[in-house]
Amino acid sequence: MSKVAGKTYPQVETRLEADHVRAFAEAIGADPQAGVPPTYAAVYALFSTAVQLYGDEDAAVDFQHLLHSEQEFSWTRHPEVGETVLARGRVEEDVERRNLRFLTYATSVDSGGEPLCSSRMVNVIRG
Repeated sequence: MSKVAGKTYPQVETRLEADHVRAFAEAIGADPQAGVPPTYAAVYALFSTAVQLYGDEDAAVDFQHLLHSEQEFSWTRHPEVGETVLARGRVEEDVERRNLRFLTYATSVDSGGEPLCSSRMVNVIRG
């Protein structure tokens, strides 16, 4: 099994487009006029960078046996519609216990060089 703990991935730039934010808000039943919903962090923090992890041959993520078990976000502040953010992903932990692989992935997001948001997810993969 590949061990990628500590591996970092290149930053990803995301512009928070008004149409996308509005569609996301409507899909989750939030007020589209209230700005960027907190859960939109899944788009600019997690989904924008996790593709790097999942596409990494060294990480060798087995999707047939993957369970997304945890996810959390914390903010210094919430972003604004139209803002451009930079997200960076890092594998915090890659360990095996009892034929289960625990792959912990974190992102840090900033805007204009100032911290904005961080996220952490844990995937459990049956071996």
